[in-house]
Amino acid sequence: MAVAFRLLELYWPVRRHWSVFWPMQVLKKEDWFHKDGFPIVVERRDPQEPFGLHSHEFSEIVIITGGHGVHITGEDSYEVTTGDTFVIGGARPHDYLNMDQLRLINILFDADDLPMGMGDLQSLPGYHALFTLEPAWRKRHMFSSRLQLSPLDLVAAMRLVDQLDAELTERDPGFGVMATTALLQLATFLSRCYSKSRSPQSKSLLRVADAISHIERHYADPITLDELIDISGMSRRNFLRTFESTMGCPPIKYLIQLRVRQACLMLQRGERSVTDIALAVGFSDSNYFSRQFRVFMGVSPREYRNRNAPAS
Repeated sequence: MAVAFRLLELYWPVRRHWSVFWPMQVLKKEDWFHKDGFPIVVERRDPQEPFGLHSHEFSEIVIITGGHGVHITGEDSYEVTTGDTFVIGGARPHDYLNMDQLRLINILFDADDLPMGMGDLQSLPGYHALFTLEPAWRKRHMFSSRLQLSPLDLVAAMRLVDQLDAELTERDPGFGVMATTALLQLATFLSRCYSKSRSPQSKSLLRVADAISHIERHYADPITLDELIDISGMSRRNFLRTFESTMGCPPIKYLIQLRVRQACLMLQRGERSVTDIALAVGFSDSNYFSRQFRVFMGVSPREYRNRNAPAS
């Protein structure tokens, strides 16, 4: 195995995909989450052992707590050391090589199955930078935009991980709420830490994240593209290219999608008229709202309400 790793290192410039050399395994939720299906797990690797290239049916937060090694993604490799913190999306393959006393903590989670909402976490620029932008720009930035925790911040993060791990281990009544809250506290703390990052690459991601956070906080207010460009401090071309390549759509389309999602929540409650909901989420015209709603949801607002309104 060690010889094979060395050969792969020698031929790294010409290698594009690990699957040419190694079969990639996909980690299943049922194999890693508790039998009750709760969607958060803490895995401590002390030290990290050779595992093999893999992807997941879930996401994970990785905190390097000691030593150093090389993180590989299927196409690229990056050195990691104590304090490095990053997020791995489910579909992204990865593994570690050249490990020298490498110790880390993996927080596995499935955001879609969390038993409670994320509150105002998505209003933090650091959240979007750490959880969305940095993973998408990791290859271009060569991992230089990762979060690097200071020794004090690493201690604080470890304290939050310990609280989360204790809830998941003891599983006392109400542990689901406590564990989810602990995960959100950890995510919020790491997001705040990222907002203090000083590398040029991190700052560039935070400028885009500022615009995303502005949309999240003020989606119901009139928002123009020029306003978002001003917030980012970037050129129009660079902002549009960065935003769309990361978020998968242009800024105004992202805004409309967010408004439609918020409208869905209001329609499910069945308390307000369609016109009132359209105005409440930022549409000035209920007919335009209905057209956009149908584009994204495939049905009209009234049809959506009839299908999803709670029973009397």
